[in-house]
Amino acid sequence: MTIKANNPVLTSWITVNANSDFPIQNLPFGIYSDADTKHHACSAIGNYAIDLYELADLGYFQQLNINKEVFNNPYLNDFIELGKSTTRALRDRLSELLSADNKELQDNKEVFNRVFKPHSAIKLLLPVKVGDYTDFYSSIDHATNIGTMIRDPKNALMPNWKYIPVGYHGRASSITVSGTPLHRPTGQMKPADAEVPTFGPCRLLDFELETAYIIGKSTKLGERISTEDADDYIFGMVLFNDWSARDIQTWEYIPLGPFLSKNFASTISPWIVTLDALEPYRTEGYVQEPKVFPYLEYTGHKNVDIKLQVSIQPENATPTVICDSNYKYMYWTMEQQLAHHTVNGCNVNVGDMMGSGTISGPQPHEYGSMMELSWKGTKPLTLNDGTERKFINDNDTVILTGYCQNDKVRIGFGECKAKVLPAI
Repeated sequence: MTIKANNPVLTSWITVNANSDFPIQNLPFGIYSDADTKHHACSAIGNYAIDLYELADLGYFQQLNINKEVFNNPYLNDFIELGKSTTRALRDRLSELLSADNKELQDNKEVFNRVFKPHSAIKLLLPVKVGDYTDFYSSIDHATNIGTMIRDPKNALMPNWKYIPVGYHGRASSITVSGTPLHRPTGQMKPADAEVPTFGPCRLLDFELETAYIIGKSTKLGERISTEDADDYIFGMVLFNDWSARDIQTWEYIPLGPFLSKNFASTISPWIVTLDALEPYRTEGYVQEPKVFPYLEYTGHKNVDIKLQVSIQPENATPTVICDSNYKYMYWTMEQQLAHHTVNGCNVNVGDMMGSGTISGPQPHEYGSMMELSWKGTKPLTLNDGTERKFINDNDTVILTGYCQNDKVRIGFGECKAKVLPAI
């Protein structure tokens, strides 16, 4: 299928820097507010957000038969629920309006000022109402590293790991948009050399470099989604930091898994990059041995080449890049995750979010958590200001970025960042 908005030769009459995350081939979706607007759906190009409600009100989407009020909601859920044929047609229409040879919007200053909002003048909001959130554990390098640390190298992967995309149900209510600060969590911890647990602020606060995908089509209880059909149910992707309190986690995770160590905060980027826009960056996945069960088999290239980076910025200091990784290192694909999630008849809803799990590559600089980068605190990292980090300190800001790039086009996700405040 040819997606018109992905045409790599398209250029826009809007100036777009070469290193921008938002060329005409991206056109992600989000929700913004400013002094005059409580919440409107928007897209992005270059240094501007594009107000979709205003474009609809001016009649530029008339042929798409979309009620303009769908763009006047606090979340994108109703827009997403219109279906891929409609959301794809809208993205194509935006691409047409923004193309260099199209005169419908060019040179109309009144319309321009009403529709195009500089990023610096708006606030981006949580783009979807997340009903349910599942987090997976699908990076083989990450799982091997963690297993090596807490067990031993010979038994790093649990016996089920290469048979099923391991996951757990997380907490949707504490998912916040980039820029929202969080407080250091408190809870019970039991150091290895202690006989009984203690209670207090987490000492081993960690980030987790992840992406997440947003469900774009609901199913009924009892229905399954195949790997072949899974892409029809995935609207797009965001960057995702699933914060983790490692010392709380170590004490609580047996026998039922993460609880207080995970549910205090998760941060997502505000722009949803559509799966359509990511299609040109599909890449080959891992050879999966042993052979997976038939419901997990797939054809074609399902991984995505997304270059990912993590920085730590202490208060009043410059950021230090501590990790360069890539989504292509995922062992289990999104399609396999979704097929496994629903193989027992579990239903999914528009706006549900599925986290990739921490993304680590094979090299030390590609490790997607402080637990790995500092190897459980035994190898501190030195930041640009000369300070050291084993884990995340109070008043540190953690910044995730990501983009895809081939020999023709670069598209990105914007930032996913949050500052850690002291425990309450």
